[in-house]
Amino acid sequence: MEFMFPPVPPVFLPIAGKTSVFPVHRVYCVGRNYVEHAQEMGATGREPPFFFMKPADAVCYAGPSAGLRWPYPSLSKNVHHEIELVVAIGTGGKDIAATDAQRHILGYAVGLDMTRRDLQNDMKKQGRPWCIGKGFEGAAPIAAITPVDAAGAIENAHIALTVNQQQRQSGAISQLIWTIAETIAQLSSAWELQAGDLIFTGTPAGVGAVSPGDILHGTIDGLEDVVLHVV
Repeated sequence: MEFMFPPVPPVFLPIAGKTSVFPVHRVYCVGRNYVEHAQEMGATGREPPFFFMKPADAVCYAGPSAGLRWPYPSLSKNVHHEIELVVAIGTGGKDIAATDAQRHILGYAVGLDMTRRDLQNDMKKQGRPWCIGKGFEGAAPIAAITPVDAAGAIENAHIALTVNQQQRQSGAISQLIWTIAETIAQLSSAWELQAGDLIFTGTPAGVGAVSPGDILHGTIDGLEDVVLHVV
């Protein structure tokens, strides 16, 4: 077989403490999965979860050693940060029970769901898909994946984001409306999960705009920090 042109190289993330890397398959995202963020986005209560996706090549490594120089995306004048716990799937499956979900998880990472909010809102008003707001190049900066056995009690971890050393977002993983296990169960009823899938689990309240020159620093207890320099 001869390719007409060279195929795009695989997207991958480092795994803390390992020489092997994590090849990215699909990127799933859970919308409005913290009560206060759901409220600030106009929703209330424990509504049924909904999902959207980002392309695999939206993923970019943004570890803390030097941080990632992140170009402000085109077309938008209102780009928002959303700090999230990311679940890395190591074993795939279909119709996974919540009680079995843990064995499918390879590890966890800190991620940023970067959003062209003005473009997303425009599409919402028109009743159209808002991929343009969520699926652009660099829309999913992520730190290294920490294996489950090294991550500690992730369900009790604190999650936070500062912009220019000023706190913007703060919460706890225990505040997720839909738990990690419930999310995996819901997702796997609609898609067959594969090793290499990433799941952004939702963001706490406090999302806001970023500008060129800003430095974003996201943390979750027990995981590698994510650092972004907006340029």
